[in-house]
Amino acid sequence: MNSTKLNVKTNKKLLMIHADDAGLSHSQNKAIISCLKEGNVNSYSIMVPCKHFKEIADFAKKNPKYDYGIHLTLTCEWEKHRFGPVLPLSEVPSLVDENGHFFKKREQLHKHASSAEIEKEMKAQIDLAIQYGLQPSHIDSHMYSVASSPAIFKVYKELENKYHIPVLISKNLYKNTGYDFINSIHETDLTLEQIHMGTFKDFESGKLWEFYENALQNLEEGINLILTHPAFDDDEMKSITINHPNFGSKWRKIDYDFFTSNRCKALLKENEIELVDWRDLKI
Repeated sequence: MNSTKLNVKTNKKLLMIHADDAGLSHSQNKAIISCLKEGNVNSYSIMVPCKHFKEIADFAKKNPKYDYGIHLTLTCEWEKHRFGPVLPLSEVPSLVDENGHFFKKREQLHKHASSAEIEKEMKAQIDLAIQYGLQPSHIDSHMYSVASSPAIFKVYKELENKYHIPVLISKNLYKNTGYDFINSIHETDLTLEQIHMGTFKDFESGKLWEFYENALQNLEEGINLILTHPAFDDDEMKSITINHPNFGSKWRKIDYDFFTSNRCKALLKENEIELVDWRDLKI
């Protein structure tokens, strides 16, 4: 697989099953580690500003066979579980609300944050991870908030050249943010477009498991990415996701159950799907 590139077509069905939000909580970390060791998840990304960053970072250092990246974090959507930048607030005041926490929504980030301060914070998160001993294979973004404006997205894309680490660029994810900056992604950019992620409608209707089954059964040739958020429906995650069923604890437990299931493993085999990760995708 070492010759595969993000923009090279192939007649094989290639798939990364990726877990976001490592570091968000102990529950999230436990579930992701279980999915890596016992399930079918084969890539994950780490939120540096969160309380349980060091727990998952220690795991990453001790278990380098599992692919991981940095999940750049500029927003915090939770009602009571609040966190903010790794930099002192005095250095990035436009990134936080009156309590020193990240804004909950991309729209607020777009309205208040300066691209210069976002650049400082994103670099600080990557630098902190590297200083801790991590060697990330890629960089992506929590809530894809790096697409909150053309200026912010430009800074995000430039991280690839600065750190020589690929960044996740996707027109499909960009569209999901509600912003349409047609000139922000260029033909020369290496993009990943066959992305599969359940919606709140899938969850609310009780069909999230079915969504994942269908995604595997109908996977297209080329490179695909399934975005997941596995965690346990325990007291910790219930507290974090209170009044937030979208990507809430019940949703995340379904993600955990499916991607550690024999059904998932069987579908991968039946549909001749080959798992790859960012380290296979030379760019």
